[in-house]
Amino acid sequence: MPASLKHIHPDTPMGATLVAGGATFRCWAPHAKAVYVVGDFNHRVRNDAALLTRDQQGHWRGFFPGVKDRQRYMFYVVGEGSEGLKRDPYARELESPFPAECLIRHTDFPWHESGYVTPPFHEFVIYQLHVGTFFTPNLPHKGGTFLDVARKLPYLADLGVTALQLMPIQEFQTSFSLGYNGTDYFSPEMDFAVADAELPAYVEEVNKLLDAKGVRRYQAADLRGEMNQLKALVDLAHLHGLAVLLDVVYNHAGGEFGDQSVYFFDRQDAAGGQWNSLYFTDRGHAGGLVFDFSKPEVRDFLIQNAKFFLSEYRIDGFRYDQVSVIDHDGAPDGWRFCQDLTSTVHAQRPATLHHAEYWDVNPFIVAPPPVGAGFDTTLTDGLRIAIRDVISSASAPDERPLHMTRLAQSLWPEGFSESWRFVQGPENHDIVYNGREPRIARLGDPDHPRSWFARSRARVATGLSLTAPGIPMLFMGQEFLEDKQWSDDFVSHRDLLLYWAGLDRGDRQMLDHLRFIRELLALRRLLPALRARGFRTTHVHDQNRVLAFHRWVEGEGHDVMVILHLANFTRVGYQVGLPGEGSWREVFNSDVYENWVNAGVAGNNGRVVATAQPLHGFGYSAGVVLPANSILMFAR
Repeated sequence: MPASLKHIHPDTPMGATLVAGGATFRCWAPHAKAVYVVGDFNHRVRNDAALLTRDQQGHWRGFFPGVKDRQRYMFYVVGEGSEGLKRDPYARELESPFPAECLIRHTDFPWHESGYVTPPFHEFVIYQLHVGTFFTPNLPHKGGTFLDVARKLPYLADLGVTALQLMPIQEFQTSFSLGYNGTDYFSPEMDFAVADAELPAYVEEVNKLLDAKGVRRYQAADLRGEMNQLKALVDLAHLHGLAVLLDVVYNHAGGEFGDQSVYFFDRQDAAGGQWNSLYFTDRGHAGGLVFDFSKPEVRDFLIQNAKFFLSEYRIDGFRYDQVSVIDHDGAPDGWRFCQDLTSTVHAQRPATLHHAEYWDVNPFIVAPPPVGAGFDTTLTDGLRIAIRDVISSASAPDERPLHMTRLAQSLWPEGFSESWRFVQGPENHDIVYNGREPRIARLGDPDHPRSWFARSRARVATGLSLTAPGIPMLFMGQEFLEDKQWSDDFVSHRDLLLYWAGLDRGDRQMLDHLRFIRELLALRRLLPALRARGFRTTHVHDQNRVLAFHRWVEGEGHDVMVILHLANFTRVGYQVGLPGEGSWREVFNSDVYENWVNAGVAGNNGRVVATAQPLHGFGYSAGVVLPANSILMFAR
């Protein structure tokens, strides 16, 4: 007889689920002739007792008594084209090393109920990182892990960012990866986990973080496996006041698949082409295959994945990779999938951030259904392109005009009604990857990325991002003047890892830049205008290399004036329009951070006085000292 149907009902979860007395198993394999479950609990014997029962929708399901937490299992699928083992597409954890069997898992992590609340979207400041290369204290033995990131949480909280955006953490099959070639969507990457034998030292380290917060310690058993270690990272991040966003890839899967993956899961005849692969179309993207969004089961697989990370891991939001591929290569069903995805997950937790990457930038991606796709925010490239162009041009050994007008036009992309609807920043993982574009410090002075020219221009570029409209995003290392490109291959390109040793050794230039970022982010929190909708470019001059803009809170005021200056000399008495008469405090001057505290700082002695001389659309103006390569802020 086939496996029992005890505990089986229409809402039985997909995959393997522990229940009273055993576990239920369910998978979708509509064209399979037979599907078995083999594992520790039945000695991997493929017989009638291991056979699942098919329903009318092509789901195979059954109940197996005596199944326990962390036991191993696989599906054995007999199809029209082949037969053999398959990993559960919904497996929560995989045995190490890869490829290996699935582990049935019970939800047993001891969360700290800290009362953390995901911040409002306009308060987000995102820090993007790659788990495997962000902090790597155990090289050459092992790359970075979830718990290594956790050890840097006090540093990141002190920096002033509010959200960590982890590059994709789902299981991938290659030795190194950016993460965009995942195949096992419910299982965290095993290379990002610390092995049981190496846990004691890590338990001691993370418990120091808990001691500092005055809360209960972890036991070693709490942190076994990649599933609980990722949960620990989220738990600890929340204790430090940081949201966690996952970068998910719902447009395609693979790169490499392997015979036991979701690829051709029901083992149809491969001679029929990629359309027989069940979950995918014949359209390729980034070395893998685009999902078949015409099938309700495929759409549900991806939506359930998002819901799973929200409920199981308490994630605060998602960055969705290349939604434009879902729309274009997934037509005519991709747009509807996006609407179903955002509507469903918003209903589960309205405060979750849904951040889309879509090229070319399309404001409809953040419009609500039925017209829009329903995402909250979208990545934009206008400011990034413009500021990188200006900084690169400024590095030329002359005083040529800069495209400050184009930079001003990029500050608020067309078609967006709220400033938090778009995410911007001068660096990200794509742009500064090995062999692509330089990091900001090197862009500012290609020959000497630690020169005054490089440092001062880097302050202007990042300072603009942190004061302009939009949600700002920093890429790992940007805050301490990292000038090297990066690579996920930490073996072949160990020379491209972040220079944490410089901070540890007290590198003055790195520490000064870190202070600059930290104090500017503190000012962003203090001045509500920098997070509000009120914005207007008030003055731009290409020849003088000057840009000024006004930020305010609509209906309240709280005016702030931001002025950028990218000439290589100081201007004195430069007339700038201001929105009110009287004294304006110079609340920020980037020149202070040149060999902090800069004894020779050029500035305005803490304030300027605006008089009734109309200029730049205001009724008042003042003469301002603009330091070379600087960003200034004035407030009432």
